[in-house]
Amino acid sequence: MPKATVVNMSGTKVGEVELSEAVFGIEPNEDVVHAVVKNHLANCRQGTQSALTRAEVSGGGIKPYRQKGTGRARQGSTRAPQWTHGGIVFAPKPRSYRYTLNKKVKRLALKSVLSAKAAEGNVIVVDELNVPEIKTKTMQSFLTAVNAGKAVLVTPEVNMNVVKSARNIPGVSATTAKLINVYDILNAKQLIVDKAALAVIEEVFA
Repeated sequence: MPKATVVNMSGTKVGEVELSEAVFGIEPNEDVVHAVVKNHLANCRQGTQSALTRAEVSGGGIKPYRQKGTGRARQGSTRAPQWTHGGIVFAPKPRSYRYTLNKKVKRLALKSVLSAKAAEGNVIVVDELNVPEIKTKTMQSFLTAVNAGKAVLVTPEVNMNVVKSARNIPGVSATTAKLINVYDILNAKQLIVDKAALAVIEEVFA
């Protein structure tokens, strides 16, 4: 059964905790993780790109020269795609890139990245992840004490002190146990979890 180190907010090790085999001990499925990350990035796209087709470019209403006798190729408009300032062939238009995946696929991907982090020893459990006031320096001191680089901080509920203390630290983000996602975990080096949030994760995703 996988285990994780339990620390306090000063970075001192205070024990170990056994992690759920069903959530943190499965064989990671790379294909499913790739599919979910691709889906996440596609859903984040704004899809606002737009270019003009030959029907939308201004000008080009008159035939540039006569049909025959010039020795040149026949042309009907100066706004055809082959002309400078002409329209774009198959011009991109605003669209949604969003698509959905099955819940079982997303859940398997989440378990896969959690299991991979646990196998690497990059899951750190905090007995109580909290700061008394909104202060970046306090949060940075804690992260330095546990040798954390890019990290995701997970609390059981929204904790504004933690969120606001971490938001100015490059590579560090904060979320709640029910809102963790594959991309954020995969993009971070460490997963730093409140002990109460760990119980929520194991209960919800087991």
